[in-house]
Amino acid sequence: MSAGPYRPPRAEDAVLGKMPGAVAEPASIEEAAAVVAETSRDGKSLLFAGGGTDLEVGGAPEALDVLLSTRRLDRVAEHAPSDQIAVVEAGVPLAVLAQVLAARGQRLALDPPLPERATVGGVIAANAFGPRRARYGTARDLLIGVTLVRADGRLARGGGKVVKNVAGFDMPRLMTGSLGTLGLIATATFRLHPLPEASATLSVAGLAPGMLRALLGRIRDAQLEPDSVVAFRTGGGRFDLAVRFEGFRPSVAAQRDRLARLCGEASLGIEALDEAAARALWERHDEARRAGTVRVKVAALPSALDSVERGVFAPLADALGDAACVWYPTLGIGFAGGSPRDAASVAAAAAALPSARRTLAESGGSLVLLAAPEAVRTAVDPWGDAPSAVSLMRAVKLRLDPGRRLAPGRFVAGI
Repeated sequence: MSAGPYRPPRAEDAVLGKMPGAVAEPASIEEAAAVVAETSRDGKSLLFAGGGTDLEVGGAPEALDVLLSTRRLDRVAEHAPSDQIAVVEAGVPLAVLAQVLAARGQRLALDPPLPERATVGGVIAANAFGPRRARYGTARDLLIGVTLVRADGRLARGGGKVVKNVAGFDMPRLMTGSLGTLGLIATATFRLHPLPEASATLSVAGLAPGMLRALLGRIRDAQLEPDSVVAFRTGGGRFDLAVRFEGFRPSVAAQRDRLARLCGEASLGIEALDEAAARALWERHDEARRAGTVRVKVAALPSALDSVERGVFAPLADALGDAACVWYPTLGIGFAGGSPRDAASVAAAAAALPSARRTLAESGGSLVLLAAPEAVRTAVDPWGDAPSAVSLMRAVKLRLDPGRRLAPGRFVAGI
């Protein structure tokens, strides 16, 4: 291996127990492409990493010769406020990007936890998101173009600002959630939104699942447009609902007041939070999303909270002690996490996860293991059963990474 931008690995470079043979830290896209090309010629396995916030997602890599860090690919290459787009290198942390865009009154409406560490490339590769997904969607909805370093080290572009496409593929969508198994995301072109004039967060405490569904129905019928709707599990089958409105000041005030009236008509107590309390609540959300050494993401019908509570949240809370559980009720997506107290708790968690997965599968839902100690991972596949489209996924992997060098074994069904 050439001298290049390499250094010896350190303990923190291990990925799910696998230590790389070397770590590459390229300072430019051209240098990154050269690293990928060199590993291709040498037949070496390669894994990409940014801030490391989602490296526990997926399976352990089957091989890891070189870890390529994108942290030095940290330029905001272009910001065109009038066109509401930005072109950003993969290693830019979301918090840094937010500061750059805010100076011109704009933002990227992606808000996963740990924005100080989460990098643009990593957020796309892991399809990471936060509560604003309720209104703005995920990276797949905001990403309009990518520059990709292919497995052979050549550059390709797809989507907006196209120079050269990979024929037959919608590359921005394909790269979202790919966990680095198809290529290195070098730059991303995003659609931006204006910073809101005002924000209002309201909280409704102590809702049973049926009460929560009824309130959401009233919100929908009233044509309110919250940007975030999150239910925090408080125990005993009850949830505290947080609703956030953002936008022009008159619209935010009108929607806030309308929700307060809806709750009054339903005899529900509602609290309008001041700025400090609202900030603390959304920080609590991020902490809940990152809580514990065992963390899962669940998907189910938005109306299925009763079965999610009985079959997923309650058993995991019993197994893990004070597990933190949050539910995005307009999306049908939830997160739960906690830390096993002892060996018995580890065994209980390992037993609860397959049972929860079966409960969800009965109604078309799913459970993905986001993080877990080795004792749980050896007992529970992080992805569960392979989806019906697995043969298509394998075909795409073969087309874009025929040597199966990029993050081998990390994706669904060991892809």
